[in-house]
Amino acid sequence: MEVVILAGGLGTRLRSVVSEVPKCMAPVAGKPFLWYLLKYLTRFNVSRVILSVGYLREVIFKWIDENKDEFPFEFEYAIEEEPLGTGGGIKLALGKVHEKFALILNGDTFFDVDLDELARLHSQNAKNITIALKPMQNFDRYGSVDFNAGSSTIKAFNEKKHCDQGLINGGIYLVSVSSNIFAGLPTKFSFETAVLEKQCQSGNVGGVIQDKYFIDIGIPEDYHKADAEFNTMF
Repeated sequence: MEVVILAGGLGTRLRSVVSEVPKCMAPVAGKPFLWYLLKYLTRFNVSRVILSVGYLREVIFKWIDENKDEFPFEFEYAIEEEPLGTGGGIKLALGKVHEKFALILNGDTFFDVDLDELARLHSQNAKNITIALKPMQNFDRYGSVDFNAGSSTIKAFNEKKHCDQGLINGGIYLVSVSSNIFAGLPTKFSFETAVLEKQCQSGNVGGVIQDKYFIDIGIPEDYHKADAEFNTMF
């Protein structure tokens, strides 16, 4: 199993509490957030991790070089010389994938998904993309997802608004590398609008509901929450 971690974001919303490091290197309970993502991946049969890096990437290079022996997989980098958007970063990183499928994780989100189940359902459904979906209540920070559980197909992605309850895109994707989902797209683009919405309209995006622990440290409130909770989780 090969994994792409998107670690090139600028982290502008987190600058008030974390500065001078990429978001994935924000210290949480005494360790970089990236450590927790990599530790999580050791529970599965992951052979390679490709880090899509850009902003302050030297910090990531140095930490990986010093700590890579702690993890059982090979590391490689996809380097964004300029910000390419979520889609451009994924496209660049997938160019380094050797297998037919690749997992994609956000470097600022921890979602305790059963990756084996995600891979199994992706193979069964024969979709170009399968997304781990998180049930949530009383939220407005994320857009909701319309999901047909019978066919395991995502029908629509909705704009952010207050929802009493619903499903959100948990930011973990399994992508069929050979599916040509990036055909005709430029170097810089949004994965969410240029790929997910288009593939959704064609019925090519599947979903798996996983009601597991989820946190996105992209804002100070949730960063502090992770800092407190990860002490007892790991």
